[in-house]
Amino acid sequence: MQALWMVLAALIFATMGVCVKIASDWFTSAELVFYRGLIGMLFMWALARQRGLSLATSYPGMHAWRSLIGVFSMGAWFYAIAHLPLATAMTLNYMSSVWIAAFLVGGALLAWVPVPGRDGRVARPPLQGPLVLTVLAGFGGVVLMLRPSVDGSQGFAGLVGLMSGLTAAFAYMQVVALSRVGEPESRTVFYFAVGSAVAGGLVTLFGNATPWAEWTWQHGLWLLPVGVLAALGQLCMTRAYATAKSQAGTLVVANLQYSGIVFAAVYSVVLFGDRIDAAGWAGMVLIVGSGIAATVLRQRSLPKAPAEEH
Repeated sequence: MQALWMVLAALIFATMGVCVKIASDWFTSAELVFYRGLIGMLFMWALARQRGLSLATSYPGMHAWRSLIGVFSMGAWFYAIAHLPLATAMTLNYMSSVWIAAFLVGGALLAWVPVPGRDGRVARPPLQGPLVLTVLAGFGGVVLMLRPSVDGSQGFAGLVGLMSGLTAAFAYMQVVALSRVGEPESRTVFYFAVGSAVAGGLVTLFGNATPWAEWTWQHGLWLLPVGVLAALGQLCMTRAYATAKSQAGTLVVANLQYSGIVFAAVYSVVLFGDRIDAAGWAGMVLIVGSGIAATVLRQRSLPKAPAEEH
C-alpha cells in the first residue's frame, strides 16, 4: 500500500504542475504562490483541527527559515513550469536529491583536516566515490536535457528551474532539522503554507504594477486545484512514509516519487504537444537514476528522514 500511496502522490503533484502551467496564462508566479499558500493553509488548519493537533510551535525561527527558502524554491519552480516544457521543469525540480548528495560531498571535503600519519604521509581526503558519481550523472543529465529542449529564449527559465531544485534541497534539510526536534509534519506544512501566502502576497502587492489584476471566475477555478492538489499530494506522500515499516520499504517509497517525472512527461507530450528527443529522454533517465541513487545513499545516513515536498 505504501508504494501505491507514493505513486498516487507523484501523480497528484504532476497534475498540480499541469494546473500551474495553465493558470500561468493569467497569474504571475507570485500570485500562484500566494493562492497555493492560502488554500493550503486553510486545508492544513482544518486537518489539524480534525486531528486535535495544536499548531503552536516552540521553533518559530526554524519554521521561518524553512518557509523563506521553500517559498523561493516554489516560486522558481512555478516560473520554470510557466516558461519550460512541463517535463523539463518537473525534472529540474526533482534534482534536489542530487544537490543534497553534492552538499554531502562538499561538506566532507571541507571538514577534512590534513593530519600526517605515523609514516609522515598525509592521508587523502574522503573521495566518496558513489556520491561523486551520483552527482556527476545528475548534472550530465541536466546538460542533456537543457541542450536539446531549451532554446535561447528559455535559457533563463532553465537556470531558474535548476535553482528551484537547489533551494528545494536546502528546504528539505531544514525539514529534517525540524523533524529531529519533534515537530510534526502537518505543522511544518502549515507554516510553510503561511509563509507562502505572506511572501506571495507581498511580492504581488509591491512588485506588480497592477496587483490582483482582474480575472474571470473561469480563470480563478484553476487556482483551487493548485492548492488542494498540493495538500493532497503531501498527505499521500506522508502516508506512504508512515506505512513503510522497514528501511527497504522506505527506500522503495522514496524512489517511487520519481514516477512523477514519468507522469509529467506524459502530460507534457499529450496535453501540451511538447517534443522530447532522444537526448532529452536520456537526460531524464540519467537524472532519475542519479536521484534514486542519491536517495538510497541519503536514507542510509538518515534512516528516518521525512518526506520531501513538491
